[in-house]
Amino acid sequence: MTPQATRTEEDLLGTRQVPLDAYWGIHTLRATENFRISKETVGDQEEFVRGMVEVKKASALANKELGTVTGEIADAIVWACDQVLVEGRCLDQFPIDVFQGGAGTSVNMNTNEVIANLALEHLGYAKGRYDIVNPNDHVNKSQSTNDAYPTGFRLGVYRAINGLEMDLCDLIDALLAKGKQFADVLKMGRTQLQDAVPMSLGSEFRAFAELLDEEIPRLMNNSALLLEVNLGATAIGTGLNTPPGYRETVVRHLREVTGLRVTGAHNLLEATGDTGAYVSMHAAIKRLAVKLSKICNDLRLLSSGPRAGLAEIRLPERQAGSSIMPAKVNPVIPEVVNQVCFKVIGNDLTVTMAAEAGQLQLNVMEPVIAQACFESIRLLRHALTTLRDLCVVGIEANAEVCRRNVMNSIGIVTYLNEVIGHHNGDLVGRECARSGRNVREVVLEMGLLDEATLDELLSPDNLMRPRYRDARHYSGSDPDVRAVAAEAEPEH
Repeated sequence: MTPQATRTEEDLLGTRQVPLDAYWGIHTLRATENFRISKETVGDQEEFVRGMVEVKKASALANKELGTVTGEIADAIVWACDQVLVEGRCLDQFPIDVFQGGAGTSVNMNTNEVIANLALEHLGYAKGRYDIVNPNDHVNKSQSTNDAYPTGFRLGVYRAINGLEMDLCDLIDALLAKGKQFADVLKMGRTQLQDAVPMSLGSEFRAFAELLDEEIPRLMNNSALLLEVNLGATAIGTGLNTPPGYRETVVRHLREVTGLRVTGAHNLLEATGDTGAYVSMHAAIKRLAVKLSKICNDLRLLSSGPRAGLAEIRLPERQAGSSIMPAKVNPVIPEVVNQVCFKVIGNDLTVTMAAEAGQLQLNVMEPVIAQACFESIRLLRHALTTLRDLCVVGIEANAEVCRRNVMNSIGIVTYLNEVIGHHNGDLVGRECARSGRNVREVVLEMGLLDEATLDELLSPDNLMRPRYRDARHYSGSDPDVRAVAAEAEPEH
């Protein structure tokens, strides 16, 4: 076996051999050796990598403008950044585990090394010629991990949220389409798992859509908090080792590089130690997960059966459900989405605890906040698409079961309240429960209303879209008559 060609690189701790063809360097090598935790790498979070590289590009432009990096080197750094941002190169050159100590220093140095070696390539030099383009002195000029890393993180999460919003809108559209399809399917509404009053199946699906739709502005409003950055703060927020005017200049360039409404934090000391925006952002993600899980619970319940459950809807059959029970099919898609939501809710606690664990001028737990945020967004995006494509678009209504449940329900007596009175309604309901007869039969037997009035009040249209009925317009609705009727319980 031919030995791998290497180059020698040096750092504070000594020298190491780095693969000759690697764009990363010795700092990245040590990080890959130290953090072998999850096998999930920073490179798996493309939005994060792009955010970090955008920071490096904006910084190079600012340093060139202010004269702190020569035009030739700054231009080479900008070219290198565009190789990643535009051409998609070197996305496989970020091998560091997402779980890491060091407050993100490993990610920052990984980015510095990749950009430096790409710049060297552009200038015609071999990788590792850091005497020409240096990861620290040039690519990281006027920066610290403590402002570059959180800024890149914020940009990445902001863009990931935009992707989440698009997938959420697609699911909402699918639910609205089902709402329209099922608009005339009469079914029983339920509270506390007990019969309540009728509704349409379409209105239930429209409510699902609205439940999710109101999360979009919350996601967008909270993601906007991420566009306030501490770039220019360097180590703790004092702006150490930055030239005059750098803070305003680099933020201006970052706006141009990203096309986003990035603003500089008012107080860099506060912004460098604060992770509150992540807490708010993930709380909005958690809220979406809670609602999405609730919808999946409802879909599972409404499809339960198929013979001994509610069976009001039929979910698409996706796979055999049992190794022992023949012909059993389970609601596997809502189930897996439920589990994704549980994970996201758990990640929210991780973000909360990591944010609380910050000390003094820096929160070193930010890497796990990043991991949790990107994981939650990625999982939810897959879950939203899976639920839409493999479940919602194929849902069918079991209209006959829905109608039969309504007609057999005692709950429809509520529609007669304004005409026969609440107490008479209690008597009707009690008799229905005792005898097994339906509301219509008992009301007629008790002489509370005639058939024509019942036909009007219990029509499918009125059950789905109830209109107020003035009791005075119906025979037998005079208070004295209703009181007499209330005393006339059927003999048992």
